[in-house]
Amino acid sequence: MKARAPRPPRPATLPGVTAPPPAPPAPVSPGRSFWRTWVLGALLPIYLLTTFLGTIARVDGDSMNPTLHNGDVLLLVKAPRWLHAWGLTPTGQPYPRRGDVLIFKAPEGSEYAYETEYGLRHRPYNIKRAVALPGDTVAITDGTLILNGRPLTEPYASEGFVQDQPPLTVPAGHVWVIGDNRQQGSSLDSRVYGPVSLRDVAGPANLRLWPRPGLVSR
Repeated sequence: MKARAPRPPRPATLPGVTAPPPAPPAPVSPGRSFWRTWVLGALLPIYLLTTFLGTIARVDGDSMNPTLHNGDVLLLVKAPRWLHAWGLTPTGQPYPRRGDVLIFKAPEGSEYAYETEYGLRHRPYNIKRAVALPGDTVAITDGTLILNGRPLTEPYASEGFVQDQPPLTVPAGHVWVIGDNRQQGSSLDSRVYGPVSLRDVAGPANLRLWPRPGLVSR
């Protein structure tokens, strides 16, 4: 048997007397409105998009000639970098891939890691090609890149002089990069500052948006 709880008594009403209208909602302060509209509604999604998914990158310099030129606009994809950092890289899809065009910061201990602009010292981003991955052995012999004991075919590289270097095994969590422009003095890369930590890699930029949209040659 269920016991029904007694209902509270209804307020008495008098004939001809109406209840007062409900009070209007309190006005939203300008600061709270700005926070909701611009920070949560616009700025936060843009921040998440450009931090974890991708953004636009512009080539500065000639170190990637003839593949890329000064002023070219690329799509920088950041998602693979975060998936790798979180241990979520899909099976069979290594990061980075050999031949990827990478955007990264030079090793912090290198004399080429920092530059000063408008009185501010900072670590700029660089753009080079990933040639050797963790565990690979790379060398330069008679001007030819030798990867794991075999000459590496590089249809994207320019002609030029490349100084010989002894074999080097890329440590875990690093990548060996080099510019496509092999003219002497045209590119500062792993030949100068050594392998780059994957923690300093922003991600691959294998798609050119402007001019001549399309995938970058590998």
